[in-house]
Amino acid sequence: MPARSPASGQPIGTLPRSSREDAQRAVAAARDAQAGWAEVSVWERADACLRIAAELEARRERVADMLVLEQGKPRAEAEGEVGAAVAGFRLAAEEVRQLGGETIPTEDGGKLALTIRQPRGVFAVVTPWNFPINIPVEYLGPAIASGCAVVWTPAPTTAFCAIELAEAIEAAGLPAGVVNLVIGEGPVVGDEIVSHPGTDGIGFTGSTATGQRIAERGAGKQMLLELGGNGPVIVFDDADLDRAAEAAAAAAFLNAGQVCSATERVLVHRDVVDAFADKVARIAKAKVLGDPAARETQMGPLNNAQVAQKTREHVEDALNHGATLLAGGRSRDDLGSELFYEPTVLTGVTADMRINREETFGPVVPILAFDSDDEALALALDNDYGLTSSVFTRDLGRALRFGKSLRSGIVNVNEAPSYWELHLPFGGGAGRKSGTGRIGGRHTLEAMTVIKTIVLQA
Repeated sequence: MPARSPASGQPIGTLPRSSREDAQRAVAAARDAQAGWAEVSVWERADACLRIAAELEARRERVADMLVLEQGKPRAEAEGEVGAAVAGFRLAAEEVRQLGGETIPTEDGGKLALTIRQPRGVFAVVTPWNFPINIPVEYLGPAIASGCAVVWTPAPTTAFCAIELAEAIEAAGLPAGVVNLVIGEGPVVGDEIVSHPGTDGIGFTGSTATGQRIAERGAGKQMLLELGGNGPVIVFDDADLDRAAEAAAAAAFLNAGQVCSATERVLVHRDVVDAFADKVARIAKAKVLGDPAARETQMGPLNNAQVAQKTREHVEDALNHGATLLAGGRSRDDLGSELFYEPTVLTGVTADMRINREETFGPVVPILAFDSDDEALALALDNDYGLTSSVFTRDLGRALRFGKSLRSGIVNVNEAPSYWELHLPFGGGAGRKSGTGRIGGRHTLEAMTVIKTIVLQA
């Protein structure tokens, strides 16, 4: 498979197009390694994660270079992603040492009941292109630490980044078969590993449509599915508007908006909507769009043609139905490729527009006005997604009401929707199309292990 730079459109190499048979061999290798890896002590597995972290740290510059070249994110963001991945392996090492069982009182005084945690088995892991180093670590670190072997299929558009990470893991000296990288097309190798009877659990981050397909193909297996998001950010008339504007813009333009927890739609009280929109538009116009390898660049290109096309369609649909463009709104082919898209701000967005109802995954801030708390809540809940949300207000009672009422996995108060720390639980709200289960710290380790109850007769 040919690989190209999203910034220049130029070829950067050729990747293997693996077959179902290749994926089956990888599953077999993982199954062969599983029993032995499960018997390795927790301390040894934690040490393995620390060795991987050290290898990745030593390769930081090289891996960041590949993120810039293949994913298209600015250098500062690329270095930050590698640093987060290093921290992720270290966190898995710390958390697994604390993952214990319990003793449980029994009615029969002559018995002792206790629980232990054991590895769930072989995990199929399928990861996306937007954070091709850090998101895999969110699964690979806990899997390695908990004693699970892995078969991993990354997005083809950032598979060279996956190879860099796999080489760091290999250099750390894990037994053969514990981690298996299979590069190929998702409908082929991804489908094979999630549906194969030799895998016991699934970790997936990506679109809702693909997640639903994986849930069907892997029915009956343990699943960690982190799917799409669509905000919202809610700004009340008592909010610190400067803080709210800066946070909303930061989460909208981070990684060119290609973040599941990005600012996808902003609901603003009508009394302050013009002032807020003006502040965000000024931030958008000042953002430096360009070559991701240049230190002065603040936002790079979109990663692929599909997401660029969807971004253009959403903006055009909004403008055709009455929205007003305050900033951006066009592709910048002159910067090197058709994947560059300006930071964009829209006002006058209404609830029925595609940009409000669907996940855009591009650098766009669509702003909707509301008149009351009840209307804001109704607008927020009138959506199929529920990953992250933000509420900006000085009223503690209002913050708590919306924190409880929004059907999101995370509600950040006076902070960007993208704010998250590696140990915090992250996942979709109940009844939403944003996934199931929780990643983050011990929560991923718990999902990748099973509780076994042992009863001893004295």
